[in-house]
Amino acid sequence: MIEDKPTLLIFGASNQIGFFLLKRLVAEQGFKLIAISRQPQSPHMAIEWRQGNLKHDDFSNILADVIIYAAPLPLLPALLQNAPTGVERLIAFGTTSRYTKTDSRDATERQLAQTYIDAENAVIQQCQRQHIAWTLLRPTLVYGCGQDKNIRFIARFIQRFGFFPLLGQANGLRQPVHADDLALACLQVIDCQLSFNRAYNLSGGSSLTYQQMVEHIFHALNKPVRLCKLPAFSLAVAVKVLAILPQFRHLSMSMFERMNQDLFFDHQAAQRDFGFKPRPFQPDRDALN
Repeated sequence: MIEDKPTLLIFGASNQIGFFLLKRLVAEQGFKLIAISRQPQSPHMAIEWRQGNLKHDDFSNILADVIIYAAPLPLLPALLQNAPTGVERLIAFGTTSRYTKTDSRDATERQLAQTYIDAENAVIQQCQRQHIAWTLLRPTLVYGCGQDKNIRFIARFIQRFGFFPLLGQANGLRQPVHADDLALACLQVIDCQLSFNRAYNLSGGSSLTYQQMVEHIFHALNKPVRLCKLPAFSLAVAVKVLAILPQFRHLSMSMFERMNQDLFFDHQAAQRDFGFKPRPFQPDRDALN
């Protein structure tokens, strides 16, 4: 279907998945790489950087065989309506939050989950109409070079305050997945026909409780483990106080309530179809800062 070493058009190239993906693609050699970023990037002899904004710019004049899309999924349907020329293949990242936040008591989180569900459906329908072979990858908690919102938040809180608050036992299961493992998954599915027109949940190689995950982050930062287990009422007060500060404005009780919910996703289908084998959760400082 796709010629050997196709032209790849990469959206979200400057985020953490894009960071590892470009490193792998450059090392692989032979691909023509066109990378889109909102901000100017340093020139690279193997990458054609183009500055662009998904909300406003037209990319239909770019000639490419494959789109790898690691930008926010809700922006993808509009892009596909006026798709780049010649595209036969789409690899796009969604999120398992489309499952985990559908029943949140926070209306904003429920709306976000529905937005991703609607975006997935629209992408699939548009690909079917345009005869583009699609693969949708839904990672769990992504980490890798300190650009994520979850693992990074825990690390920064620990570095600033020297402890971390938990709601109750914080025994809900988590499976953090390294962004480099997601980058490798992109390479594995580019021309893997078993993955055509399928969606996969991509979880990490460790299943551990939220508390254990936080303890791993303390160890990676070379900090003594100091956990503050709070009842719901006390934590709700603390969240309201912290939310006054701009860097903590995103905090909500729903985030803490999920500490005791199992957010477990099986990645056996990805392992079977294209050999996905994620690493265990053993972060170092580079992955957290």
